[in-house]
Amino acid sequence: MTHDAPIHAAPIRVASVPAGHPYVRSLLDPAEATARVVHLADPLPDPAEPARWWPPVMLDAAWLRAHADEVDLLHVHFGTESYPTEHLVAVVEALRELRLPLVYTVHDLTNPQLVDQAPHLEHLDVLIPAADELITLTDPAADEVEARWGRRPTVIAHPAIVDPGVDGGRDAELPVGTPGDAIVVGVHLRDLRPNVAGDETVRTLLAAVAALRATGAPVEARVDLNERVRDPEQAARVRELVRAAGPAATLAEHPRLDDAALERSLADLDVSVLPYRHGTHSGWVELCWDLAVPVAAPRVGHAAAQHPEVGATASFDLDDPASLAAAVIALVSPHAVDETADAHDDPARVPASRRGTEHRADLQRRHRRLRRQQRHDVAAAHLAVYERALATVAAVTA
Repeated sequence: MTHDAPIHAAPIRVASVPAGHPYVRSLLDPAEATARVVHLADPLPDPAEPARWWPPVMLDAAWLRAHADEVDLLHVHFGTESYPTEHLVAVVEALRELRLPLVYTVHDLTNPQLVDQAPHLEHLDVLIPAADELITLTDPAADEVEARWGRRPTVIAHPAIVDPGVDGGRDAELPVGTPGDAIVVGVHLRDLRPNVAGDETVRTLLAAVAALRATGAPVEARVDLNERVRDPEQAARVRELVRAAGPAATLAEHPRLDDAALERSLADLDVSVLPYRHGTHSGWVELCWDLAVPVAAPRVGHAAAQHPEVGATASFDLDDPASLAAAVIALVSPHAVDETADAHDDPARVPASRRGTEHRADLQRRHRRLRRQQRHDVAAAHLAVYERALATVAAVTA
């Protein structure tokens, strides 16, 4: 993407909320020779916890006024739940006073960190109308924003979760999982955050596996849970459900997994089941796509639209084991792909991405090549959004 006459010739200094989030870090192109965009570092809320970015310090009217000479643009991604609505109204007023543009990426039309969505909806009603530019991750989410607020965001796809490597470099080895005849269908409940329907998903998963096993299919369920969770009572119900299911189900409880351990755990699945009762988009879907692990996604939000290609994602109803069983069958069966324009030819049959197979390794390599190109495209798309936002504010204040 070229820009013949950029509105802002110097690097655009973006106050990203938060800059330290993996998604936000992935928006910069490390191969770019001249940095056109720089992210300001997150001021630490507490120096004693250098890894914690919340509550986001830059999302504050007083901070913006004190640092206005260091910022060209505010880009809000996550963390608004740290503040009441009045705080965000004050931020918007300060930006207008300081003539600084606001860009808002609508990641979440419902907030996965909250049960009561009323505060988040109030935040959307402030930020979406006020933003000089809007971004979201999928066309269906853009449709929803347009229908509700009369503004259509720019759609920019979610970039890689796993580092895709450097152009021209050797592909890094990713785990492909342990090969085996059993079809392993798993769910990672992690710490049972508010949007995770832990016991409901496990109940549906176990019933779907039982139904598939009754047909003779060698299917097993695997449930993964952090030792430290936000809802101990729900964790106890999950343990009892898995215990009662017998040898066709296993439960793994452990400390929070680091990135490498999480990738290995995911790679040992033939299908990863999302356990969400509400949500909009999913970084988990992107991680699974990087690892070429098929995903069964509940029909909430727009996660299934992130990778709608055959064999990547199938949808199910959270309270319907039959729909999950059908999704598993669709994901582990060879996929019919029409690779010819001749309607009389039979479509090609492509194997499913089963754990431990060379086909999965090949898919991972292909996905990494696509991710490297996407990294350039995502960075260029954000640069274009920033330049439009700066031009809008410059035109209003001229």
